[in-house]
Amino acid sequence: MKKTLTSITRILAILLMALSLAGAAQAEETIKVGILHSLSGTMAISETSLKDMALMAIEEINDSGGLLGKKIEPVVVDPASNWPLFAEKARELLTKQKVAAVFGCWTSVSRKSVLPVFEELNGLLFYPVQYEGEECSYNVFYTGAAPNQQAIPAVEYLMSADGGSAKRFVLLGTDYVYPRTTNKILRAFLHSKGVADEDIMETYTPFGHSDYQTIVSDVKKFASGKRTAVVSTINGDSNVPFYKELANQGLKAQDIPVVAFSVGEEELRGIDTKPLVGHLAAWNYFMSMDTPENKAFIAKWQAYVKKHNLPGGAARVTNDPMEATYIGVMMWAHAVRQAGSVNVDAVRQAVAGQSFKAPSGYDIVMDTKNHHLHKPVVIGEVRDNGQFDIVWKTSGPIRAEAWSPFIPDSAKKTADWTYPWVCGNCEKAKY
Repeated sequence: MKKTLTSITRILAILLMALSLAGAAQAEETIKVGILHSLSGTMAISETSLKDMALMAIEEINDSGGLLGKKIEPVVVDPASNWPLFAEKARELLTKQKVAAVFGCWTSVSRKSVLPVFEELNGLLFYPVQYEGEECSYNVFYTGAAPNQQAIPAVEYLMSADGGSAKRFVLLGTDYVYPRTTNKILRAFLHSKGVADEDIMETYTPFGHSDYQTIVSDVKKFASGKRTAVVSTINGDSNVPFYKELANQGLKAQDIPVVAFSVGEEELRGIDTKPLVGHLAAWNYFMSMDTPENKAFIAKWQAYVKKHNLPGGAARVTNDPMEATYIGVMMWAHAVRQAGSVNVDAVRQAVAGQSFKAPSGYDIVMDTKNHHLHKPVVIGEVRDNGQFDIVWKTSGPIRAEAWSPFIPDSAKKTADWTYPWVCGNCEKAKY
């Protein structure tokens, strides 16, 4: 009996080992990538669609034969709008799941949380959202806009005759690094244009803030006497009560225009936009852009939504960070093919200089030096159906400035990751 039990134990051990080896072999037959977006909490309103778009792009690549003879296997995690949890999930993706790259984050505080992890473990992060600049990492490719590709041109537009000739500005944002740093840059820019501090109102609210009655009332008082515009860096689901309060107090675009940097088609999907007609958003892409590439992009998205029966169905829209996500996944895939490997160092070198015909219709290039995309700037007015009419755009893509020329310390810095100069924040004088 004892010998029988021993034999059975040995057989079970052999079977378990065989199953383990089979699982490892199966894992080696795929290329894992991480999807790191909040699917719950205050940022889910914005980030869920980026997860869906990343999965759509991966499915498209897999349907066309995959990469290097293998299928891409997405590993989706939910940091739940919890910034320290972003770092924990990033570490798990890189060390336990052994992903080749990660596509994710929205807020700058989430990106700042994971940055030390990617630099420590030499991982690759593709970050798809507009941000405040003042950063250039060897381990990050920034596919969203830097301030000179969104914030600065938007304020220049507001100051122009076409934008209403604003003389006074309200800088209204969520209280974290992106709004505060962006507004630091904008304040310095406004000073360079002769706008005094007394004509700049700066206010912040916490994530998830929902009561904007007093703030909107204060904006109306501040606007008395001079043409005023609001620059909004409010993020997440707080945009819903903010825009509702604008409507409640009758604050119309022709009186006090609002230009938003974190509000697009997805955020407006659940709002009655009729009272918001004429308010603005500054991005690098809008769903309403009339290009053959965008029509194909929207058709792919709508087919994917229908195929997978995604919540919202036919009402689902595309937006700027979704386009940036799609570009990032496709550029990474092109780089893997070019490198013939998913080795991080080889792929990093191959991503720099990649070009992609974007849904916006522009040929988008990844800068070989600063790991940022060259992007067009587009300003749109809200329509009553939640889409945007394009009122201004650049003639073509412009190169991102990782370090702002309007901040004295930043103006001294350069970013160049081309071999052998491995430096993202060198002083120009020493470079």
